[in-house]
Amino acid sequence: MASTQREREEKFEIADEVDVPDLVTLLPTGGRLERDTVRLHSTYYDTADGALLRLRMTLRRREGDTDTGWHLKLPAGEARTEVHVPLDGADLPAELRELVAGAAGDAPLVTVATIVTERRRQRLLVADGALLLEVADDRVAASRPDSPPTTWRELEVELGDAGSEKLLARAADLLCGAGASPAAAPSKLARALGRQAPERRAGALQRYIDQQVDALVAGDVALRRGENPVHATRVGTRRLRSTLRIFGACFDPAAATALDGELAWYAGLLGEVRDREVLRARFAAAVADLPAELVLGPVAQHLDTTLAAEQQAARDALLAEMSGERYRALLATLATWSAGPPLTETGQQGDPVLRRSAETATRKADTRLRQVLRDGSDDEQLHRARKAAKRARYASELAAPVVGRKQATKAVKRYTRVQKVLGDQHDSVVAAEVLRRLAAEPAVGPCGFTFGVLHAREIAAAAAGRRTVAKLR
Repeated sequence: MASTQREREEKFEIADEVDVPDLVTLLPTGGRLERDTVRLHSTYYDTADGALLRLRMTLRRREGDTDTGWHLKLPAGEARTEVHVPLDGADLPAELRELVAGAAGDAPLVTVATIVTERRRQRLLVADGALLLEVADDRVAASRPDSPPTTWRELEVELGDAGSEKLLARAADLLCGAGASPAAAPSKLARALGRQAPERRAGALQRYIDQQVDALVAGDVALRRGENPVHATRVGTRRLRSTLRIFGACFDPAAATALDGELAWYAGLLGEVRDREVLRARFAAAVADLPAELVLGPVAQHLDTTLAAEQQAARDALLAEMSGERYRALLATLATWSAGPPLTETGQQGDPVLRRSAETATRKADTRLRQVLRDGSDDEQLHRARKAAKRARYASELAAPVVGRKQATKAVKRYTRVQKVLGDQHDSVVAAEVLRRLAAEPAVGPCGFTFGVLHAREIAAAAAGRRTVAKLR
């Protein structure tokens, strides 16, 4: 049975002759420092063309420590998520093969590198034994099927559950002061293979794209594990599509249009699942809020059963598409964009064009809002204003390093509020239409009366939402 944990670490290069400083100065009162040495043997697997590494995924079989087993590492912002499966023979577990099916497709997973590490560890512990920080001094020997072995030395600094980002930064300063430097390769595997995996580059545009691709990759694996990452994954597709449109001048038009279309297709599949999930919770709360005399028949059960069946059908359809060529092609395209999007001459200008594009997005959102305040409460206009506010919010997020955190945070807060007010109004419109559809079904029975009551409440909520919109400035 697989388990997961979060990993947050930094890597450093260090010359053979440099001594690693003692970390006792970082200990809190009552803490202690433990030292030991372990020998780790890791075999890494990927497709022949490196499909997993392109999406910042690594798959390995490790022996030699308490975390002996199969490990699948996935991107998670500045951290990583590790999926662990115990060793049970030499063969790759079918569970892990399924989890990487989106990235690998039908291609066989082969041994791409074997890495043996002599690891000297310093472990900072609090009084009760909880881990604050671990510094590993690694002597690495890596071999590949098609090249001579290579050796090097590196340091890994990993946060424990009781640690903090501040402590990690202090340890990094201590090590760099002793002669270490940030590692050029993001992982031992990337260095062993003699190539760089897609890495966090300095540009705000690239970083934002990377973050959304990571969200989709993490969502892919979570869906295959039976978890529910639909909302976060759908938001990732929305942020990517917003980036393609707001910053469209930065990208090759044909490539951007093609990716936008595929993301829209995938977002639609996710939306069919997410919309039912949201409606189930909304209607359950609404029925619970009704006076008992207005609830005729098994209303809550009827609504939940119907929408749950629709949600499951939508999830089945989503998973079926995730096994198809179209979806795998989308992941391959995302890997290409993460490695380096197809930038135009305009896109290569960097910060100035990001600033202008973000300002254009905020002006458009403000214009759309003024139009609905001036012209009335047409639901379609309100929906268009909501989408413009959402794009302005995402554009402000992306451009924060360029325009300044304070200004960007203020803009994000403003457009998040506008988006919520307009979104609440839109949700009432959608909920009313779903209730009308369900009430028209032949098997609704006495529940139809209560459906009508709920419908009337949603219509009233939509009207109240329009009045709230009128107060936005």
